[in-house]
Amino acid sequence: MSARVLVVDDIELNARYLEILLCRDYYDVVHATSGPGALEILSDTSIDIVLLDVMMPGMDGFEVCRQIKSTPGTTHVPVVMVTTLGAPEDRVTGLQAGADDFLTKPVNEVALMARVRSLVRLKHLTDEIRLRAETSAELGVDQGSMTISDGDALDGNILIAEEPGFSLDLLQKTLAPDHRLTVVTNGDQVAATAGDGGFDLAILSFDLPDTDGLALCGQLRSMARTRQMPILIMVEGFQEEMLIKGLDIGVNDYLMRPIEPNELSARVRTQIKRTRYAQRLRDSYQKSIALAITDPLTGLYNRRYLSSHLKKEIESAGKSEKPLSLAMMDVDFFKEVNDTHGHDVGDEVLTQVADRITKNLRGIDLACRFGGEEFVIVMPDTEGAFAYQVVDRLRRQMADDPFVVSTDEGVLHLTASFGVTQLGGGGDNGDDMLKRADTALYEAKDNGRNRVVPLLA
Repeated sequence: MSARVLVVDDIELNARYLEILLCRDYYDVVHATSGPGALEILSDTSIDIVLLDVMMPGMDGFEVCRQIKSTPGTTHVPVVMVTTLGAPEDRVTGLQAGADDFLTKPVNEVALMARVRSLVRLKHLTDEIRLRAETSAELGVDQGSMTISDGDALDGNILIAEEPGFSLDLLQKTLAPDHRLTVVTNGDQVAATAGDGGFDLAILSFDLPDTDGLALCGQLRSMARTRQMPILIMVEGFQEEMLIKGLDIGVNDYLMRPIEPNELSARVRTQIKRTRYAQRLRDSYQKSIALAITDPLTGLYNRRYLSSHLKKEIESAGKSEKPLSLAMMDVDFFKEVNDTHGHDVGDEVLTQVADRITKNLRGIDLACRFGGEEFVIVMPDTEGAFAYQVVDRLRRQMADDPFVVSTDEGVLHLTASFGVTQLGGGGDNGDDMLKRADTALYEAKDNGRNRVVPLLA
């Protein structure tokens, strides 16, 4: 796995030891001997993970971690503290500072490298989502706030899989004040419950009776509904080999028994923050997709989407031997609306036209803004004669119901003209259908407007 690791340690021998381990697995290693030096490297170099000592002169590792996690450009970079400090309160301080893990020297080499692999995989996934979100920003999508605060770690929806007893009581007592908990007590319930719940985090015991913890984690990673859900496992000290395998198959974090409540809280907060950060990035990307295929004024699909969709509908109609019809519509004398009342009133009219089109269509029909005041309606499984009836009903509504607009009179009386066609045989395609509908539309306009003209292949 190609990745760049920043090792931060003021003792050359310690840094060299980590560098040898990392280079053995083909990681690119960068070294900093101080906190400010590490922050400078992070500001202008792409780093995939930071291995951070705590006890350094000047700025200690806790403060370095806080600054990394509070800076928008580096908040997503995983940080593993590797230190001689081993007291529970030190672990909690590190995790509360934002560290993704806290390992005490001398470290288990196999466990360390498994943790690095796990966090680098997560970083690469996050980088991909961030790149898509940046593309969204370039397209003009409102990103909202991408900053993660302490409040983002609260009110998590958490699934707990643990046997009844002291450990479960501790989990509930520690987490219930700040989160919503769902508890299952056997492995058979986990996958079904997780798939239905929309959870921010799953906390799984590896000691559930008659349950293979690794297989269960693999199952959750293979299900579409739970693939992105963070998994935190609880293991005994003698289960280190299972822990390492778990990290390699996609487990996000772990707790060693006996569970320390403050460490539990800190690790849960870290996972929920990361989940919500990733979700914000994904939401931004989805907005960009919507922006690419919809018309921002009317909310209808745009011409780009129509081209792709119509091609698929024609292929489907050919395979199923079912009819397909298409109508093109134009608002009559729309230029006069803009010239007389201004483009804002024109936009009000177009928005209401789109609303009327939508309300007159079935769920399988597709309405698109083709450009300006022109709209296209695609009607699958519809004969031309029935399509004529549908759009003629829409034409009558356009003519009979005034448009409510921001003018002195408050309303405008407008009409629309339509051209209708049906998919023909012999290689008839989308461009052919659009050309026929356009020809029929202009015939409707030439014959006095406010009418529907059919034109078959």
